[in-house]
Amino acid sequence: MEIRRTIAVTVLNEHGVLSRISGLFSGRGYNIESLTVAPILDSNLSRITIATKGDNKVLEQIIKQLHKLIPVLKVLENEQMIEQESLLVKFGLESNLSEIHTIFNAFNGRILEVNDKCAIFVACDTHARINTLLNALKIHKPKDITRSGILAIETSN
Repeated sequence: MEIRRTIAVTVLNEHGVLSRISGLFSGRGYNIESLTVAPILDSNLSRITIATKGDNKVLEQIIKQLHKLIPVLKVLENEQMIEQESLLVKFGLESNLSEIHTIFNAFNGRILEVNDKCAIFVACDTHARINTLLNALKIHKPKDITRSGILAIETSN
């Protein structure tokens, strides 16, 4: 049975690190569903957040392999983190913007911008709730959709 897992990896912020981590996944046939990378404030470190799927054996293997990579300092999994995902959605002005606004409000969203051609909405919520929001928006025929990938932070410390 496939399980969705979010893994946050703290690494030295140096060239080639992302390539080595993505190579670990591709070399073993593991899929990366979402990938975000950003430097950690006031340090020479970065956090790489990876969403992937696999059975328990595959996920255990991924974690073990990540621990073996030289620039990796720390590996965290779902239970140790809280995660969020952002979503930008563009609609034409002919859409029912008040109804769309009501839907976005239910998912921690708001109107980001309105101009003479379109309205852009933003929401930040869990991966599952972002998927639910996207399903609710299908009837309004969005013109464009962009997802951020999952962001995660450790809940302890």
